[in-house]
Amino acid sequence: MNADLRNLSLDERIRLVEDLWDSIASDRNTLPLTPDQQAELDQRLDAYEADGHPGRPAEDVIAEIRKRL
Repeated sequence: MNADLRNLSLDERIRLVEDLWDSIASDRNTLPLTPDQQAELDQRLDAYEADGHPGRPAEDVIAEIRKRL
């Protein structure tokens, strides 16, 4: 690990990682998908459209999981 980073507090390092991640996320459109990634997305979309079932709302799934805990 870079010695300068070790001098930062844990809170400062976490904030640095968050800022770095935010900068990556804001540039996500500049990173094109690989052909394999695009093929996988196409396959999943085709399967979803063929199934015809929209799934369940996330809130319902989360509530069900919380009941089990």
